[in-house]
Parts: sequence; C-alpha cells; structure tokens
Amino acid sequence: MTWTRRGVLAAGIAGLAGCVDGGGSATRAPFEAGSADATVGFVGDVMLGRGVTDRWVDRDPAGVWGSTLERLQALDGLVLNLECCLAEGGRRWPEKVYYFRADPGFAVPALRAANATVASLANNHVLDFREPGLESTRSHLTEAGVAHAGAGPGLEAALAPAVTEVGPLTVATVGLTGRYPSYAATTDSPGTAYVRPDPSASDTRRTVRRALARAEEHDPDLVVASLHWGPNWETTPGETREAFAHWLVEQGVDVVHGHSAHVLQGVEIHQGRPIIYDAGDFVDDYIDKNGLYNKRSGLFELVVTDGSLKRLRIVPVEIENETATVADGAAATWVGETVRARSEPFETTVERTDEGVSVPIDEDDAGSRP
Repeated sequence: MTWTRRGVLAAGIAGLAGCVDGGGSATRAPFEAGSADATVGFVGDVMLGRGVTDRWVDRDPAGVWGSTLERLQALDGLVLNLECCLAEGGRRWPEKVYYFRADPGFAVPALRAANATVASLANNHVLDFREPGLESTRSHLTEAGVAHAGAGPGLEAALAPAVTEVGPLTVATVGLTGRYPSYAATTDSPGTAYVRPDPSASDTRRTVRRALARAEEHDPDLVVASLHWGPNWETTPGETREAFAHWLVEQGVDVVHGHSAHVLQGVEIHQGRPIIYDAGDFVDDYIDKNGLYNKRSGLFELVVTDGSLKRLRIVPVEIENETATVADGAAATWVGETVRARSEPFETTVERTDEGVSVPIDEDDAGSRP
C-alpha cells in the first residue's frame, strides 16, 4: 500500500491491523490538519418527501429549515442523511410500507440553502422508486454541487467516497448502511453500500477497508463514516454497533456519523474522535411516537481549531409543522438532558452552554466555554 500524508497518521492507529483480517485496537495518532479552523455540521435524517414536499413545494424552499437556517448557513459545510429520493417519477419498489420521494424543484434549492455539502444515500429509502429514482437523485445532487456517497449504479460506485472541501479541510465521506439488504448494490446492479455493522464479520471488514482505502487516496484531512444502522426507536446502540464504531475509528475514521433510529442516542469520544451514535431526525413529516420525542434532535457542530478537533457543539432542534426549528424552553432542556444521560455510559463529558450542550474532544478544551 502507498501511504499518503493522512494514511501515515492512520498507520499509527492500528499498526498492522489494516493489513490483517483480525484488526485490533491501538492508540490514535493526534488529529492534524495544519492550522485549519472550520466548523462542520452533522444532522441525522432529512426526509423532504411526502408531507414536507406538500407543505413547501409552492413556498420558499429555504423555509423548511425555519430558525435553523442562519445557523446552517454559518457552517463551513453540512453532512446529512438524505432519507428520500429526489425524483418526479419511477415505479415503487414492491412490498414496502413507506415510500419517500421529494420534488426536486423544492428539495434541490432547499439543500442549497442549507449549505449542504455531503448527502449520504446509504439508507433504506433511496431506492423506493427503483433505479430511476436513485439515478435522478444522484444527478440532481451533482448538478446542485452536493457531494454524495453510499449508493450508485454498482457496488464500486456505492463505495466511492464523497470528497469535498469544507472550509480549509478536505473531507472524505464514506456512506454505509446496515438497513434493508434488498437495496444492496452488487458488482453489476444498482443499490446501496450495504454492510453488516459488525466488526467480527470478515466480509464487513474487507468491504469497509476497501472503502476507506479509496478515501485515503485523496489524502483527506477528515474522514467521515456516515452510517444508517440499527432498528428504529432504540435509544442505545447496543454492543455490536459500539464495537463497530470503535473499529472504524481504529481503521482511520475521524467522525462516526450515525442515523436511522429516529431518536437521539449518545455521543462517545473514542481515541480522540467523536462518535455520534444517532443524530435523530432533522426534518420529516413522521408521527410523534409517544414518549420517544422523535421530533427532537440536534445540529451537531464539529469545531476544528488550529488543526485540532476541539469540541462537538449540539444545538437543540425540534420539528414543528414539517419545519426544522431551533428548540427552546422544555424541548431544548430535554435535548440537553437526553444527550447527557445517553452519553453517560460512555463516560462522555457533556457541558451546558448558552445554546445547548457541548462535548469537549480535546482534553485541554474541557471546561472552556465555546
């Protein structure tokens, strides 16, 4: 293997683990990105179809982001899971319950307005309207300047990283999903980058290492694994997904960006890298599940200062009338307390701020006000 600058750093992560099947754990090398300063946003599921399209298709598309818009536009870039296809036609995939398709005339300018940089397509809805829906989605995103990863006309395309400049950082994002194996791409058929999120599975290790090697070819400053994994409505990731997240970090991933459960899960800092086990739903038209508060989530802002990962700011968000809004009052308090409680098993420090809560990544930054 030919090591890039970024790859040399990763070599200190797991020694020879990347060259053998067993993998392993080792101490990460410090994150280094020159003297870069940047703020990269991460949100969970963005579902712009059905009732969201109905509400906003004849209005200002930027309105779907409500009071979060100014915050989104202040970021250097935004990584999201696009939980729908962008298409006007196509036949439904057979024998599914829910089908999500957004009108491109609304959705594309909405994504542009939100400063969307990367859309992960590795999920269980991007093929709801079969291959034409997937190709329409990829085409519209490309034309809009939104990089995408995690699905394509074949497995190699699905595993290809989305590489983009986010402020001064080169960011490579790999999209992977453990949901809906029927949508999995093969060597000669379209679909998603499907893997079992289990580091003990040899096929998973081979596939993920191949995807990460392709990301490293671009010598990125930041490697992101965007994962649509795990069942709906679960508030904890479970031991297998925890192990998979740790393994990803040990293979060179800098940010684990989880989504799928429709509810917030905890945050962990593993070897100096943040793991967002589930970012929840950022905007959708779903019912509010009793007691789970799936309409409440967060905008996760990764702060890079002087080339170091400093902290993860979490701005409380609530979905109201198919609109993402900055939460206040009881909803904001609930988000902060929930992130703290669900992160406690990982011994994560969660600090209260004026805008929500914050997780220090750099130990020297703990206790400082962002």
